Amino acid sequence: MNDLKYLAALTIPLSALISISLGGLWSFFTPVYAFGLIPFLEILLPQDTRNYDQATRNKRNINVLFDWLLYLNVPVVFGLLIYFLWSVSQGGYSIYEIIGLVLSLGIVLGTNGINVGHELGHRQESFERYLGKLLLLPSLYMHFYIEHNFGHHVHAATKEDPATARFNQTVYSFWLSSVSRQYIKAWKIQHRLLQSNNLTFFSVKNDMLWYLLIQFAYLSAVYSLFGITGLWFALGAAVVGFLLLETVNYIEHYGLLRKKLPSGRYERVREVHSWNSNHVMGRIILYELTRHSDHHYISSKKYQVLDCHEDSPQMPYGYPTSMVLSLIPPLWFSIMNPRIPGPMKSNFVSDLNQLSTKSAR
Repeated sequence: MNDLKYLAALTIPLSALISISLGGLWSFFTPVYAFGLIPFLEILLPQDTRNYDQATRNKRNINVLFDWLLYLNVPVVFGLLIYFLWSVSQGGYSIYEIIGLVLSLGIVLGTNGINVGHELGHRQESFERYLGKLLLLPSLYMHFYIEHNFGHHVHAATKEDPATARFNQTVYSFWLSSVSRQYIKAWKIQHRLLQSNNLTFFSVKNDMLWYLLIQFAYLSAVYSLFGITGLWFALGAAVVGFLLLETVNYIEHYGLLRKKLPSGRYERVREVHSWNSNHVMGRIILYELTRHSDHHYISSKKYQVLDCHEDSPQMPYGYPTSMVLSLIPPLWFSIMNPRIPGPMKSNFVSDLNQLSTKSAR
């Protein structure tokens, strides 16, 4: 029964169902639940830093229950998406209700969609990777699969990584830089992969081109079935979904930087290059994404066996709470900047000074 705790992640889509069923101010129930009630519970509940022994880890690693808990998100996300689009296309909602429902559905697309898609995108089985890409579709973020697996996991905690937030960079600045740079970088990675295999742009192996076509087909289908109202609603929810992801990206590596070696290459990604959190609610709701240090250290590890490392930088709060704090930059900086290891902070400050000197010249 303890393994079924991850079913709690489905309380996010359940809250969205409540939002659209009751309407009115209840339209905002999902954002209140995700970023109000859950952070409150995180503060109340103790952290859990325990790791499993090797025997238990082996059993959990092959237990298909943990895989099916992820697969279950596919019908849940798409079923809820269709229900939302149908309901909104029928009319009768006020502007403030539409805003609340866009936020509610967008949060589902970010947590049960992109987050689960991220986990499945690291799997070895093609079937699971296809499901992962499918969950990225409603947020129009299918390129994330390429940039994350072939870019971010190589360049995390370096200046070359769009998904690593700089020291003293606000989350709003990060949204702009990360969204644009990741998309451009995904195309560059795709171009390099095609070149290495002597393939042209119009090759069937051009996944980025497929993603464009699939996402266009998705939006066309939404317009055909649910009209212009459904299309605008789907676009709004997609934006909320991928900005939720980018807010997570922001807090995961904020201010952390790998050391550059004399050879010009960076040191290997270690446990100290990601922010870790052992707050129970965030761990369960996000399928252990909060043990991000171990995920980067060994990216092939499944979520149910990720470890806590004592030398990983620890967040004072869980991921949901930290996401809320990041939206208030002065508060975020006052809490997190003192926690950034000295050498990493010095590297960022040195880079800023160099940029200032060049600008002055």
